[in-house]
Amino acid sequence: MTVRRELAGNCRSPGSTVDATAARPQVLGVTNNPTDAMSTEIATPLLPYHITICGLSELVLHADAGVSHVVSILDPHWPDPQDFTIYGPHERVLWRFDDVVRTDLGYLAPTAKDVATILELGLRLQQEAVARLLIHCHAGVSRSTATAVILMVQHNPGREADAFAELDRVRPRSWPNALMLKFADEQLGRGGALVDALTDHQRRIARAFPEFAELLARHGRAHEIEALGSVS
Repeated sequence: MTVRRELAGNCRSPGSTVDATAARPQVLGVTNNPTDAMSTEIATPLLPYHITICGLSELVLHADAGVSHVVSILDPHWPDPQDFTIYGPHERVLWRFDDVVRTDLGYLAPTAKDVATILELGLRLQQEAVARLLIHCHAGVSRSTATAVILMVQHNPGREADAFAELDRVRPRSWPNALMLKFADEQLGRGGALVDALTDHQRRIARAFPEFAELLARHGRAHEIEALGSVS
């Protein structure tokens, strides 16, 4: 995993703008039109701060949202997004690994060390003044939602289902990265509770959005869909 931590100010020059309609990558499950962004804000007693989850095409929408901290999760060779130049002062960490749940496909899969780094961040954020944490990956579907769930459950054993209920509410077409949550379950000593809550979440999503489940199956998650059995 490539990790970068930086402090960023508002780097926008006078009169400069960001074209929200500029070409964006086509990402899984999320339209490229920023006006079609899903609801993203989590305000929950599970954490002492607000979380915003989004994808690359939605970053421009949150420039004036009072974001104080950012977690960026990108593919290993993806260019760094320029949207943060129009954000106010914030602290940002950048992690790089692929959105895969198998380690035998030649991609840079998330590791146990990556998840340990997320948990270390969670501990640090509990001690800092965090106005709003923005977590993004490419689509706001898998890596970012897994990170949000990990942070929500970290200090709340037994409330795994509550974390997914929050996720259902604000990111209805989410499919958190199962490998990340498996590592988190092990490191937090949840005895399978987090993995079980994820399976329940996947079953709900596959039932509510069958076309989304089909899309996931075509993009490397077929084995997860099949493992759910009948969801009708």
